[in-house]
Amino acid sequence: MSANGNLLEARQVRKEFGGLVATNDVDFTIPRNSVVSLIGPNGAGKTTFFNMLTGVYKPTAGQIVFDGADVTGKPPHAITKLGIGRTFQNIRLFQQMTALENVLVGMHSNLRGGIVGSILRTPRVRREEREAEELAHELLRYSGLPRRHEEAARNLPYGDQRRLEVARALATDPKLVLLDEPTAGMNPQETADFIAFVDRLRVERGLTVLLIEHDMKVVMGVSDRVTVLEYGEKIAEGTAEEVQADERVIEAYLGKGATS
Repeated sequence: MSANGNLLEARQVRKEFGGLVATNDVDFTIPRNSVVSLIGPNGAGKTTFFNMLTGVYKPTAGQIVFDGADVTGKPPHAITKLGIGRTFQNIRLFQQMTALENVLVGMHSNLRGGIVGSILRTPRVRREEREAEELAHELLRYSGLPRRHEEAARNLPYGDQRRLEVARALATDPKLVLLDEPTAGMNPQETADFIAFVDRLRVERGLTVLLIEHDMKVVMGVSDRVTVLEYGEKIAEGTAEEVQADERVIEAYLGKGATS
């Protein structure tokens, strides 16, 4: 961890696609054990920024430091192993697999048995698989899916699929969880339950959370700090209340009625 207490620091991070600048020299920090929201209109560069933090995209310029390690341009599996888990704007579960199997896939990067051990079914491998299955059941219970473990992911209601995706992210044993529009498509009760769940991740599991979210009720309800992007540039940063009252944010994103 850096000396100033930030779990993640992005410095002058830039991403260009041909002649298009998707994120323009963005400075961004995430304090440890905080919930930070990244908001902005469609096309603002939010998911591009997520993809650089998780190794899907390599920054054109700048540096990303996570928990004291330079992770700039590292591949996704290496960043996952260091402790960053994520969900996706469009749900990316293995639809034919059961809920339990989806969570077990998330644990893959942390299993140590190896190919030879798996083929020979050594006692160590059998013990590790048993412990992994017990942990997967625990994560499903924790995520609000205690009786869904044998159901195929495709048969789960939408809100439960979102929860399953979070459970799979938790299975990677992360320090930081990135949630990309986690309440999209949820009804008001599911949204309220999810806000409470995110708060539990921080309080009970000591996790740090970064989320992209369009629903300002979610942002206001869960965030310690909010950063606003517009056309790839950071235009505001502060508490949810400060950002909601910022004139540039009102113009760019919230609309004139947001403060009335």
